[in-house]
Amino acid sequence: MLIPATYDNATKLLKVTGHDFVAAITYGIGAIGQASPRTAHSFLPEFEEELAKQSGRVSVEDFATRLGDFFNRQWQATMPGSVAVGEMVFLIAGYNENEPYGRVYQLMVAGAPIPVEQNANEFGLTYGGQAEITARILDGLDRATIQSIVGQLNLTQNAADSLFATVRQQHTLKIPYQFLPLQDCVDLTILLIHTTAELMRFTTDIRGVGGPIDVATITRTEGFRNVQAKQIHGG
Repeated sequence: MLIPATYDNATKLLKVTGHDFVAAITYGIGAIGQASPRTAHSFLPEFEEELAKQSGRVSVEDFATRLGDFFNRQWQATMPGSVAVGEMVFLIAGYNENEPYGRVYQLMVAGAPIPVEQNANEFGLTYGGQAEITARILDGLDRATIQSIVGQLNLTQNAADSLFATVRQQHTLKIPYQFLPLQDCVDLTILLIHTTAELMRFTTDIRGVGGPIDVATITRTEGFRNVQAKQIHGG
């Protein structure tokens, strides 16, 4: 039996010591392991130890590949094959050396641990998790709404994909991502997360977004920099 639980102070932003031009966030299931569950953040010391064996700066794709391989091994070692609990998803972002633009990759443990580049050759947002509210704000509707329409009209998957693409083209908020200053990117990110969390206060669904918002930037020149990060504090 899986019983949902809500924790507002989980660490989903993952920074690896010694690698200042790449980082990751995680969403989906919160822990790996049945008998002794561990969060993705708790595995960072072991992952850092593996990466320390290679000197020099790694590419974003190489970092993502190693991250996927590492967490896939943890999954295989601690999660029974018959237990269907969902995926632990990672978004990895950063800059390769001597490249003017950043790169973003997504992978899923244990279903798809090979990283896939997102927004290749274009600018835009990459997001996941409980993203229905964000999708409705940005694109006019979310995937679940499309699937409801598909079911009612008995559309094929190709027709559904075409419908979603058309709706996005006509109704997506006209945000010029390629020109947004870094501060505006930070503000937009916080706005979307905060709006989702606030609206979830009033719904009866599982509330998976809430608490302090961790924000960081990665730039070509400065690398990783925390903008705001939750702190341990007393009552």
